Amino acid sequence: MKRIQDRIKARTGLFPFMKASLPVLILSASTLSASAEEKPFSPVEKQIGRRTGRAITWEKDLAAREESLSRVRALLQKPLTSTAAVQIALLNNRDLQAAFEEIGLTFADVREARMLANPEADLAVKVPTGTIFEWSVAQNFLNLLMIPMRTRVARDRLAAAQLRVSDTVVKLVAEVKSAVIELQAGDALLERLRLAHDAQDAALQLMQKIHAAGNAPDLKLVEEQAAYSQSRIDVAMAEAAQREHREKLNRLLGLWGGDTEWKLAGPLPDIPATAPSVHGLETLAVANRLDLAAARADLAGLVRALGLEKSFRFIGVLDFGVASSHDSDGPASTGPSVRLELPLFNQGQPRIARGEAQLRMAQSKFEQLAIGIRSDVRELRDRMLSKRDMAFFYRDDLLPTRRRILSLTLLNYNAMLSGAFELFAAKREELEAEKSWIEACRDYWITRAELERAVGGDLDARPDSAPSTPLPKTPHHR
Repeated sequence: MKRIQDRIKARTGLFPFMKASLPVLILSASTLSASAEEKPFSPVEKQIGRRTGRAITWEKDLAAREESLSRVRALLQKPLTSTAAVQIALLNNRDLQAAFEEIGLTFADVREARMLANPEADLAVKVPTGTIFEWSVAQNFLNLLMIPMRTRVARDRLAAAQLRVSDTVVKLVAEVKSAVIELQAGDALLERLRLAHDAQDAALQLMQKIHAAGNAPDLKLVEEQAAYSQSRIDVAMAEAAQREHREKLNRLLGLWGGDTEWKLAGPLPDIPATAPSVHGLETLAVANRLDLAAARADLAGLVRALGLEKSFRFIGVLDFGVASSHDSDGPASTGPSVRLELPLFNQGQPRIARGEAQLRMAQSKFEQLAIGIRSDVRELRDRMLSKRDMAFFYRDDLLPTRRRILSLTLLNYNAMLSGAFELFAAKREELEAEKSWIEACRDYWITRAELERAVGGDLDARPDSAPSTPLPKTPHHR
């Protein structure tokens, strides 16, 4: 045994450290495995509370599910607002609940990483030339040495999972807000299309009477019939689009059956007079985006995992234990045993090369994600400002002009200076301007929701909420 110890010491310098650290490592690992249950979902709850002001629930049992359903149905009793829709989605979206389980999986990996490996026992009985009993019990000592670093790697992965789940929640909030805006705008557009259809119906009826009296050619009648048919198609297409938008929102909210009979509250909100600040959005996004923070945590985990591989590249197996042999014709012999792997051929080069490739790949993806985030923010910022300007142009310039034209045309009609068809045409132009204004408002609010998602939260927030995982130094070859 002494010769084995001297050989290990000469080749690796590890044995004195192992001998001194064994009681401490065993005590530390036992303490970790016996510690009180942690709350791995708590960081996600706090993060979402800061970002959205809404509550989320990880449904681990039937009671939690029933409580969530009760809260959802209470919210559905009232007209559905954007705020209520977001809360329902956070409580009831099944994809979100499935995403929460990623935290459970990675936390299980943390618990496994900090546990002691089970000892191995061997038993042999040899006959018939006299009965010989042989047994041995050995413990994987390398597992003890790796527990601290392996636990840190697992915790990095848990932190990354928590950030990815939080980012999934923020993304869902943006999708729900956009879906509600689409529905509100669709209702307003459908109302205008029905008014235009009614106006076209009146114009067609009048043209039919004029044509029947012989005062209008066939061409005019056919043109009015075509315009009337087109208005019917427009209404039908808008109604179909509304049904699709409603079902999209039902999917996001996780609703089915009688729970889908909700009513939408309120019209499309007006664009605020003051524009949100667009300065420093790129910096805000890089600091606040949870998917970028998750990629950083993944990168930290890969750095530590690579360090683990390099630290123990020469030691594949290291077991210490006790072995005994008992001959029925003689006394039993018992003594210590050690088993180690000789790194003659495989010295961990493939594992290290794989780890280095994974690290380089993760680093490139991390950098590209940061570049893409900045680009998305610039694109969405410019689009939001453009849609805002366009909506104000329709509201403050074109729409008042169309309404003025309609008013003057009505005066001329009452004075018999213009015909009914000119009045119908002026009304259609006014409704068309209103449709364009509604579409511009819709696009503004949808783009704003996407921009909030792109910066990781409120446009007026400051970069302080996304946790940052410090990157350990990349280990060098030993």
